[in-house]
Amino acid sequence: MNIYVSNLSDKIKEENLRQIFEEFGQVNSANVITDKYTGYSKGFGFVEMNDSTEANTAIEELNGADFLGKKLVVNEAKPRTNTNNNKSRNFSRGGGDYKRKSY
Repeated sequence: MNIYVSNLSDKIKEENLRQIFEEFGQVNSANVITDKYTGYSKGFGFVEMNDSTEANTAIEELNGADFLGKKLVVNEAKPRTNTNNNKSRNFSRGGGDYKRKSY
């Protein structure tokens, strides 16, 4: 089961995240999502656990738990959806809508 963890401290490392969840069972992977330019945590990450019973116990126990001064938000990760819809782009430029010229 893929688990989404948010409200992470910027001091957290992947090893810390793994250790927290290993108290509830075997962890396949733990990833803290970081900014590609600064390397700082974006405040969320993902943990993968095979056993759904262990994963659900971890979610129940850790959701709202305090870690490094922040209350964790933990739930089952939802699959990514493609929300990129080119028709919904707004090309507003201060005074009105941007219209492409036809040549």
